Amino acid sequence: MPSAIEEHGVIGNLRTVALVATNGAIDWCCLPNFDSPSVFGALLDDARGGHFQISPTVDKLRTRQTYLPDTNILITRFLHADGVGEIVDFMPVHQGASSDRPARIVRRVCVVRGTLRFRLDCRPAFDYARATHEAVRRSEGILFHTPALSLWLQGTVPFHVEHGRAATAEFELRAGERAVFVLEAAVDAEALGAKVAAPEIEEWLQRTIAYWRRWLAHSRYVGRWREMVHRSALVLKLLTFEPTGALIAAPTTSLPERIGGGRNWDYRYTWIRDASFTLYALLRIGFTEEAGAFMGWLEARCQETKGRGGLQVVYSIDGRHRLAETTLDHLSGYLDSRPVRIGNDAHRQLQLDIYGGLVDAVYLYNKHVAPIAYDLWTNVVRLLEWLGRHWDKPDRSMWEIRDQPRQFVSSKVMCWVAMERAMRIARARGLPAPFEEWRRTRDAIYTAIMDHGWSEKRRSFVQHYGSEHLDAGLLLMPLVKFMGPNDPRMLATIDRIQEELVTDSLVRRYDPRVASDGLEGEEGTFSACSFWLADSMTQTGRLEEARLMFEKMLTYANHVGLYAEEIGPAGEALGNFPQALTHLALISAAVNLDDALTHAERAGPSGRA
Repeated sequence: MPSAIEEHGVIGNLRTVALVATNGAIDWCCLPNFDSPSVFGALLDDARGGHFQISPTVDKLRTRQTYLPDTNILITRFLHADGVGEIVDFMPVHQGASSDRPARIVRRVCVVRGTLRFRLDCRPAFDYARATHEAVRRSEGILFHTPALSLWLQGTVPFHVEHGRAATAEFELRAGERAVFVLEAAVDAEALGAKVAAPEIEEWLQRTIAYWRRWLAHSRYVGRWREMVHRSALVLKLLTFEPTGALIAAPTTSLPERIGGGRNWDYRYTWIRDASFTLYALLRIGFTEEAGAFMGWLEARCQETKGRGGLQVVYSIDGRHRLAETTLDHLSGYLDSRPVRIGNDAHRQLQLDIYGGLVDAVYLYNKHVAPIAYDLWTNVVRLLEWLGRHWDKPDRSMWEIRDQPRQFVSSKVMCWVAMERAMRIARARGLPAPFEEWRRTRDAIYTAIMDHGWSEKRRSFVQHYGSEHLDAGLLLMPLVKFMGPNDPRMLATIDRIQEELVTDSLVRRYDPRVASDGLEGEEGTFSACSFWLADSMTQTGRLEEARLMFEKMLTYANHVGLYAEEIGPAGEALGNFPQALTHLALISAAVNLDDALTHAERAGPSGRA
């Protein structure tokens, strides 16, 4: 049985990551890139998926896991009556290095008290366990070879080859002793095999520690919950594909939103929807370089639309358009939750909200980083011309429903954002723009939302025109400045959402039992929506309520501060992990709430700062 989703830390090298369980197993890793086929996939099939485990051979073992402070270097500790041992796991970061340089996973095992015997079991399963491979002894280690990818495992203890497919070893360490293992991956097997000496590994470790701490030192955030904000920032950096600046939604695929259900999707791609969330969160805490790199990726996608109409919803990390969705029927899925999917057919959908996310990102970058280039502006103008002709069409919404398209209110709100932010940019910079056309479209969108998106019966905005159901996406209305936070309609909508979609601090996106999305069954609560609600409460001035909700949500992070997409009925993590959108929402909510609380404290009883 695989470790639970929440029982993992994550390490990475700005091109891919590995999920390391508290039992010492790497049971998810795609090499060499985020969207490459998996090499270790036990998280999706314990029997077939493959893993790389190092753990003591004793029973009644207790485990702990933590990060080396201010880094993405993971420490897994084993506690037993016979002794205390630990594994330090990391992937060396070679910033700016060419993408064909071998990816490395370093695992340093030591005992700090007593004596422990360890077992190593490295059994990859290439190409989502579809490809066969051969494990052969070569020089000082074991070569796992397929025509598409090879792995080279070396270490300071002797290995055994098991059935021509796996490498195993058993070794005993006393207090103060170490064993070190390096797993390298490369398309060209000839690039592998050079012996790595202990001083070189120590240099990698020290250089990687220095890299993460130097990077985090750019943060300007000094407010409350600093540790959680910085952990979220470190997670977002891990989920960034350095060669292009793209930020993936999550590094996993098909971790279910409901155990045994079919809500299993591939998130190893980059969504235009997340653009403004990404720029806002990164800029608020000082990471302008990352914001600029992501802006470069967005600009490239805008340039591609010439003669093609609108934007695509989601792209690969290197900008590829085709993400054909297929199922891997030979894998059982996490806790038998089928199907296992690779690719994502959401790239075919119409989701009009993405234009608001894009233009808001451009607005934030132009305001807080650097004036945008004229070529980007002409692409924005062209995209808004397309949006002006299509904003009133039904779409699939930010939630990517697989039912019939509808007139989703949150999509219309973001269409309004696109027009409104473009007008701001043009005025601030004196850029040429069809102001009157944009103004008419902006006003028409606003009026349509008020006429058709508000229900007098419910005294609330609703999910889509003609509906009486709620949608947590409506919480974005005050955050994107569509509605004043204390507008009676907004306050009433927040109250209705709290009554019908919220349990304590946990928020559902919508209720699929009454608001059909084309899929069977329910799902967990959506963590990003909980942080959006706390943020909305902050905007309305309900600071104590917002703080309590935010603090409660912090308790749903796992032991090293990571969030999956959703939270299940028993508080367990569900969905892909770790999820960028949740960590982006956490940062934004923390920064805004901290500012509001600090302002309130300075104002004192008089209410005047």
